[in-house]
Amino acid sequence: MISNNSRLLVIDTSTSYLSLGLHHNGHTDSICEAAGAKQSELILPRIQQLLAESGLILSQLDAIIYAQGPGAFTGLRIGLGVATGLALPFSLPLIGIPCLDAVAALAPDQPCVLAATDARMNELFYAWYDTYNHKRLSDYLVGTAESIRLPASQHQATGIGNAYGLNITLPVSGQNLMPGAQEYVQLALSGRYKATDAAHASLHYVRNKIALTAAEQAARRTASQIA
Repeated sequence: MISNNSRLLVIDTSTSYLSLGLHHNGHTDSICEAAGAKQSELILPRIQQLLAESGLILSQLDAIIYAQGPGAFTGLRIGLGVATGLALPFSLPLIGIPCLDAVAALAPDQPCVLAATDARMNELFYAWYDTYNHKRLSDYLVGTAESIRLPASQHQATGIGNAYGLNITLPVSGQNLMPGAQEYVQLALSGRYKATDAAHASLHYVRNKIALTAAEQAARRTASQIA
């Protein structure tokens, strides 16, 4: 069971940003940079940087936290490929955190929160939450801004996520904010997310795609070599 004193690596490649973190000695060091199509190229050097700055090696980690989606398909696969490649040699547990859960965590103690992120193709990934009681009020969904409706049982809500940085109209007002490594760590420490071994790690998709790209396959192979 992990605790605030655990050593935790965080990998979030669900957007065009590369967001990584290393939690140790009760605090989280993080890196977040615009990576675009260079995530597979940058992710391992940045992980090595975090480990070197902390004086840790992979075998000393207690778990790896990864962004589980929904999000950019290629980015999610790169993140999972690297996470599993690093975890396997040391039998490290993996903790998947749904991306929209991490977004909603930025609006705590609210009865109704819309977590919404850019899904490209004029669509959004979104879900409704009661963050006061730590409950999700809907499925993880994808759709246009116009298709999003306030839950029938709710009369007021707030919104959060990078959808609020787009030139669109959403059913509730909100802030253009996205989670960092600290939010993923805090959700993992909450104990509400089950740890698994690398063989059973999974992603949340709301769109279908089945093949690994060459970049994703290369990321997995490189991760296995560095470990």
